[in-house]
This record gives sequence, structure tokens and C-alpha cells, in this order.
Amino acid sequence: MKILVIGGMGTIGRKVSAHLNEKHDVIIAGRNSGDFLLDIKDNESIREVLENIPSLDSIICVAGEAKWDDFKDLTEEDHYIGIKSKLMGQVNLVRIAQDYLKSRGSITLSTGILADDPVLRTTSAALVNGAIHSFVKAVALEIENEIRVNVVSLGLVEDAYEKYKDFFPGHNPIPMTKVVNAYVRSVEGKGNGEIIRVYD
Repeated sequence: MKILVIGGMGTIGRKVSAHLNEKHDVIIAGRNSGDFLLDIKDNESIREVLENIPSLDSIICVAGEAKWDDFKDLTEEDHYIGIKSKLMGQVNLVRIAQDYLKSRGSITLSTGILADDPVLRTTSAALVNGAIHSFVKAVALEIENEIRVNVVSLGLVEDAYEKYKDFFPGHNPIPMTKVVNAYVRSVEGKGNGEIIRVYD
């Protein structure tokens, strides 16, 4: 398969891309590096990259940001950071990519444990993650050409544990093998509209 990994140079994307590249043709896109430069906040950027990758079988998105701060300090504009990037960036990716993917292709989005088990300072991020879960379940009912849409929702991953462990007291780090396998399940399996949770 020809697979585009958006965010393929990040902590998670790097491991997922390396594994999939053993069996598939993996193309990496990112905001600052990769085979293509792509900003998921920019619809034209998404469209331009997809127009340059013919016969694409699958897309994985491991990109998007959201503001972390105390709820009392979050402004409306702070919430729009996550809404415009992680939420609408991924929604627009699905909306645009449906016209470029091969029939029976797949799109895998990314969220995290905050949708189900938020911690302090994550109100805005939790909002965005939960919205993506609802979107995936709904869009899978309507998207045409037998395209599958799933989302991988991860806990605190092993490779980012030291950096973020103080935000997630008592959480067990998720082994990167489990992380990779969640994306493999979405890409190589037959599931559609699934929230693939890997929290422990």
C-alpha cells in the first residue's frame, strides 16, 4: 500500500512510519519536515499535497495541537487553537482526502486518553478529542467509495513518558509496540468508525 503519514517525523509518527515502511510505501508529511510540507490547518496545503501523491491507499494523521492551561485562564481564542488545528484540521483532512484516496482506502486520525480520562489543565484538549471521536463514528456512516475512517486514541506513550509524566500522575506508559499496532490495526484491518483505545 501507499501510505501518507502526516506528522511522520514526530514521537509517534516516526515509530509508526518506520514499522509500516517494512511492508508498504510510506510517504511522510509534516509542518516543518518530511517528503512534503503540510499544515493541517490549511486546506490548500492538504489539497496540494494530495494532488501530488497519485494512487494513495491510506492516510494516517498524527498531527495537531491544543492549548493546555487552567480553565480559568483559557480564553475563547485559546480554545480555537485546538479547534482549528487538531479538530478541524483532521475533519478537513477527511473531507478533502475522500476525493483523492483509492476506493476502499482508509484514513486514521489521532486523539488521546483526555477524551475519556482528562487530567488537570486539559479542558480544551479534552473537548477536541471527544469531538473527534463523535465525528469518526458519524462520518463512517456516510463516507463513500468504501473508505474507512478510524481514530487511534492513546494514553501517555513510552517515548514521551519522561517529558509528560508529571501531568499524568499514576498513569502507566504505553509501550511503543502497542502504539504501532493500533495504527496497523486501523490501516491493515477492516474496521470502520472505530475508536481504537490504547490506555494501558
